[in-house]
Amino acid sequence: MNEVPAVSLAEGLMTTRSIRRYRDEPVTDDQLAEMLHLASRGPSGSNRQPFRFLVLRHGPNAMLVRSLLAEGAAEVWKAKRDRGEFPDAGPDSATARMLGAMDAYVDTFAQAPVIVLPCMLRYRDPTPTEGASVYPAVQNLLLGARSLGLGGALTMFHGTREAEIRSVLNIPEEAFIAATITIGVPAGSHGPVRRKPLDQLVYEDEWLGTADWAVDPPGTRFTGGPKQDR
Repeated sequence: MNEVPAVSLAEGLMTTRSIRRYRDEPVTDDQLAEMLHLASRGPSGSNRQPFRFLVLRHGPNAMLVRSLLAEGAAEVWKAKRDRGEFPDAGPDSATARMLGAMDAYVDTFAQAPVIVLPCMLRYRDPTPTEGASVYPAVQNLLLGARSLGLGGALTMFHGTREAEIRSVLNIPEEAFIAATITIGVPAGSHGPVRRKPLDQLVYEDEWLGTADWAVDPPGTRFTGGPKQDR
Protein backbone atom coordinates (compact mmCIF):
# COMPACT_ATOMS: atom_id res chain seq x y z
CA MET A 1 0.00 0.00 0.00
CA ASN A 2 1.38 3.39 -0.96
CA GLU A 3 2.12 5.79 1.87
CA VAL A 4 -0.50 8.50 2.15
CA PRO A 5 0.81 12.09 2.37
CA ALA A 6 0.01 13.75 5.67
CA VAL A 7 -3.03 16.02 5.57
CA SER A 8 -3.36 18.97 7.92
CA LEU A 9 -6.61 19.41 9.81
CA ALA A 10 -7.47 22.53 7.81
CA GLU A 11 -6.75 20.83 4.49
CA GLY A 12 -8.84 17.84 5.53
CA LEU A 13 -11.77 20.07 6.40
CA MET A 14 -11.51 21.88 3.07
CA THR A 15 -11.14 18.77 0.89
CA THR A 16 -13.36 16.12 2.47
CA ARG A 17 -16.04 15.97 -0.17
CA SER A 18 -18.32 13.12 -1.22
CA ILE A 19 -16.37 10.39 -3.02
CA ARG A 20 -18.63 8.06 -4.99
CA ARG A 21 -16.21 6.29 -7.34
CA TYR A 22 -13.85 3.71 -5.91
CA ARG A 23 -10.95 1.64 -7.15
CA ASP A 24 -11.17 -2.13 -7.01
CA GLU A 25 -8.93 -2.16 -3.94
CA PRO A 26 -9.72 -3.36 -0.43
CA VAL A 27 -9.92 -1.18 2.65
CA THR A 28 -7.59 -2.89 5.10
CA ASP A 29 -8.36 -3.92 8.67
CA ASP A 30 -5.80 -1.39 9.91
CA GLN A 31 -7.44 1.41 7.95
CA LEU A 32 -10.86 0.47 9.27
CA ALA A 33 -9.60 0.34 12.84
CA GLU A 34 -7.91 3.75 12.63
CA MET A 35 -10.84 5.38 10.83
CA LEU A 36 -13.36 4.09 13.35
CA HIS A 37 -11.10 5.03 16.25
CA LEU A 38 -11.16 8.60 14.96
CA ALA A 39 -14.92 8.40 14.51
CA SER A 40 -15.31 7.25 18.10
CA ARG A 41 -13.64 10.46 19.31
CA GLY A 42 -16.72 12.44 18.25
CA PRO A 43 -18.57 14.35 20.98
CA SER A 44 -22.01 13.36 22.21
CA GLY A 45 -24.59 14.61 24.69
CA SER A 46 -23.43 14.11 28.30
CA ASN A 47 -20.55 12.10 26.77
CA ARG A 48 -22.84 9.05 26.65
CA GLN A 49 -21.24 7.88 23.38
CA PRO A 50 -24.43 6.22 22.13
CA PHE A 51 -23.13 5.85 18.57
CA ARG A 52 -22.42 2.41 17.13
CA PHE A 53 -20.95 1.47 13.74
CA LEU A 54 -22.10 -1.56 11.77
CA VAL A 55 -19.44 -2.41 9.16
CA LEU A 56 -20.53 -4.37 6.10
CA ARG A 57 -17.92 -6.06 3.94
CA HIS A 58 -18.37 -9.56 2.50
CA GLY A 59 -20.01 -11.69 5.18
CA PRO A 60 -23.32 -13.43 4.39
CA ASN A 61 -25.41 -10.78 6.18
CA ALA A 62 -23.43 -7.99 4.53
CA MET A 63 -24.04 -9.38 1.05
CA LEU A 64 -27.77 -9.61 1.64
CA VAL A 65 -27.93 -6.07 3.03
CA ARG A 66 -25.83 -4.76 0.16
CA SER A 67 -28.53 -6.02 -2.21
CA LEU A 68 -31.25 -4.37 -0.14
CA LEU A 69 -29.34 -1.09 -0.06
CA ALA A 70 -28.78 -1.20 -3.82
CA GLU A 71 -32.53 -1.64 -4.31
CA GLY A 72 -33.22 1.27 -1.97
CA ALA A 73 -30.64 3.46 -3.71
CA ALA A 74 -32.18 2.79 -7.13
CA GLU A 75 -35.68 3.47 -5.83
CA VAL A 76 -34.80 6.72 -4.06
CA TRP A 77 -32.71 8.04 -6.95
CA LYS A 78 -35.37 7.19 -9.55
CA ALA A 79 -37.97 9.04 -7.47
CA LYS A 80 -35.74 12.13 -7.37
CA ARG A 81 -35.23 11.93 -11.12
CA ASP A 82 -38.94 11.44 -11.76
CA ARG A 83 -39.86 14.44 -9.59
CA GLY A 84 -37.68 16.64 -11.75
CA GLU A 85 -35.67 17.94 -8.81
CA PHE A 86 -32.78 18.93 -11.06
CA PRO A 87 -33.00 21.78 -13.57
CA ASP A 88 -32.45 21.13 -17.24
CA ALA A 89 -28.80 21.52 -18.07
CA GLY A 90 -26.54 21.16 -21.08
CA PRO A 91 -24.44 18.02 -21.50
CA ASP A 92 -21.27 19.78 -20.30
CA SER A 93 -22.80 21.48 -17.26
CA ALA A 94 -21.92 20.77 -13.63
CA THR A 95 -25.46 19.48 -13.09
CA ALA A 96 -25.14 17.00 -15.94
CA ARG A 97 -21.82 15.77 -14.56
CA MET A 98 -23.33 15.37 -11.11
CA LEU A 99 -26.29 13.42 -12.49
CA GLY A 100 -23.99 11.12 -14.43
CA ALA A 101 -21.85 10.52 -11.36
CA MET A 102 -24.91 9.74 -9.25
CA ASP A 103 -26.29 7.37 -11.88
CA ALA A 104 -23.01 5.44 -11.83
CA TYR A 105 -22.86 5.50 -8.02
CA VAL A 106 -26.34 4.06 -7.68
CA ASP A 107 -25.71 1.43 -10.35
CA THR A 108 -22.62 0.17 -8.50
CA PHE A 109 -23.76 0.79 -4.93
CA ALA A 110 -23.62 -2.87 -3.92
CA GLN A 111 -19.96 -3.08 -5.02
CA ALA A 112 -18.63 -0.38 -2.67
CA PRO A 113 -15.56 -1.75 -0.83
CA VAL A 114 -17.05 -0.98 2.60
CA ILE A 115 -20.46 0.15 3.76
CA VAL A 116 -20.91 1.54 7.26
CA LEU A 117 -24.23 2.01 9.03
CA PRO A 118 -23.70 4.53 11.85
CA CYS A 119 -26.40 4.00 14.46
CA MET A 120 -27.39 5.59 17.75
CA LEU A 121 -28.77 3.84 20.81
CA ARG A 122 -31.69 5.93 21.97
CA TYR A 123 -31.75 6.46 25.70
CA ARG A 124 -34.95 8.53 25.69
CA ASP A 125 -37.84 9.28 23.35
CA PRO A 126 -36.75 10.76 19.98
CA THR A 127 -36.00 14.47 20.10
CA PRO A 128 -35.16 17.02 17.37
CA THR A 129 -31.64 17.34 18.78
CA GLU A 130 -30.68 13.68 19.17
CA GLY A 131 -28.63 13.75 15.95
CA ALA A 132 -26.11 15.89 17.83
CA SER A 133 -25.00 12.68 19.57
CA VAL A 134 -24.24 10.73 16.39
CA TYR A 135 -23.53 13.04 13.44
CA PRO A 136 -20.31 14.53 14.87
CA ALA A 137 -18.97 10.95 14.95
CA VAL A 138 -20.18 10.49 11.37
CA GLN A 139 -18.22 13.56 10.26
CA ASN A 140 -15.18 12.27 12.14
CA LEU A 141 -15.56 9.02 10.22
CA LEU A 142 -15.43 10.85 6.88
CA LEU A 143 -12.51 13.02 8.00
CA GLY A 144 -10.72 9.93 9.25
CA ALA A 145 -11.20 8.27 5.87
CA ARG A 146 -9.78 11.37 4.18
CA SER A 147 -6.71 11.31 6.42
CA LEU A 148 -5.99 7.73 5.28
CA GLY A 149 -6.33 8.50 1.58
CA LEU A 150 -9.82 6.98 1.47
CA GLY A 151 -13.08 8.65 0.57
CA GLY A 152 -16.72 8.24 1.49
CA ALA A 153 -20.23 9.39 0.71
CA LEU A 154 -23.07 9.79 3.18
CA THR A 155 -26.54 8.71 2.03
CA MET A 156 -29.91 7.80 3.53
CA PHE A 157 -30.55 4.99 1.04
CA HIS A 158 -31.42 2.54 3.81
CA GLY A 159 -34.71 4.32 4.42
CA THR A 160 -36.97 2.34 2.08
CA ARG A 161 -35.51 -1.02 3.15
CA GLU A 162 -34.94 -0.32 6.83
CA ALA A 163 -37.27 -2.99 8.22
CA GLU A 164 -35.59 -5.74 6.20
CA ILE A 165 -32.09 -4.42 7.01
CA ARG A 166 -32.85 -4.31 10.73
CA SER A 167 -34.13 -7.87 10.61
CA VAL A 168 -31.09 -9.26 8.78
CA LEU A 169 -28.58 -7.47 11.02
CA ASN A 170 -30.50 -7.95 14.30
CA ILE A 171 -30.49 -4.20 15.00
CA PRO A 172 -32.40 -3.60 18.25
CA GLU A 173 -35.47 -1.41 18.35
CA GLU A 174 -33.76 1.26 20.47
CA ALA A 175 -31.05 1.81 17.83
CA PHE A 176 -31.83 4.05 14.88
CA ILE A 177 -29.83 3.98 11.67
CA ALA A 178 -28.44 7.48 11.18
CA ALA A 179 -26.99 7.06 7.66
CA THR A 180 -25.55 4.69 5.08
CA ILE A 181 -21.94 5.49 4.17
CA THR A 182 -19.88 3.96 1.38
CA ILE A 183 -16.09 4.02 1.76
CA GLY A 184 -13.21 3.06 -0.51
CA VAL A 185 -10.05 4.11 -2.29
CA PRO A 186 -11.03 7.04 -4.55
CA ALA A 187 -10.97 6.35 -8.28
CA GLY A 188 -10.30 10.06 -8.77
CA SER A 189 -8.74 12.57 -6.43
CA HIS A 190 -9.77 14.67 -3.48
CA GLY A 191 -10.36 18.32 -4.17
CA PRO A 192 -11.72 21.52 -2.64
CA VAL A 193 -15.22 21.47 -1.21
CA ARG A 194 -17.40 24.14 -2.79
CA ARG A 195 -19.78 26.04 -0.58
CA LYS A 196 -21.57 29.39 -0.54
CA PRO A 197 -19.52 32.53 0.15
CA LEU A 198 -18.97 33.26 3.82
CA ASP A 199 -20.80 36.58 3.64
CA GLN A 200 -23.99 34.66 2.78
CA LEU A 201 -23.65 32.42 5.82
CA VAL A 202 -22.34 34.62 8.64
CA TYR A 203 -24.19 37.48 10.34
CA GLU A 204 -23.05 39.76 13.15
CA ASP A 205 -25.05 41.42 15.90
CA GLU A 206 -28.46 40.63 14.33
CA TRP A 207 -30.09 38.43 11.70
CA LEU A 208 -28.76 39.53 8.30
CA GLY A 209 -26.33 41.85 10.04
CA THR A 210 -23.25 42.34 7.87
CA ALA A 211 -19.98 40.88 9.16
CA ASP A 212 -17.33 42.78 7.22
CA TRP A 213 -14.60 40.41 8.44
CA ALA A 214 -16.37 37.30 7.07
CA VAL A 215 -14.23 37.01 3.93
CA ASP A 216 -13.18 33.74 2.31
CA PRO A 217 -9.46 33.11 1.68
CA PRO A 218 -8.15 34.04 -1.79
CA GLY A 219 -8.75 31.33 -4.36
CA THR A 220 -11.80 29.84 -2.62
CA ARG A 221 -14.20 28.18 -5.06
CA PHE A 222 -17.94 28.47 -4.53
CA THR A 223 -21.12 26.65 -5.44
CA GLY A 224 -23.37 28.23 -8.02
CA GLY A 225 -26.97 29.22 -7.55
CA PRO A 226 -28.72 32.36 -6.34
CA LYS A 227 -28.01 34.10 -3.09
CA GLN A 228 -30.37 33.38 -0.23
CA ASP A 229 -31.70 35.41 2.70
CA ARG A 230 -30.55 38.75 1.35
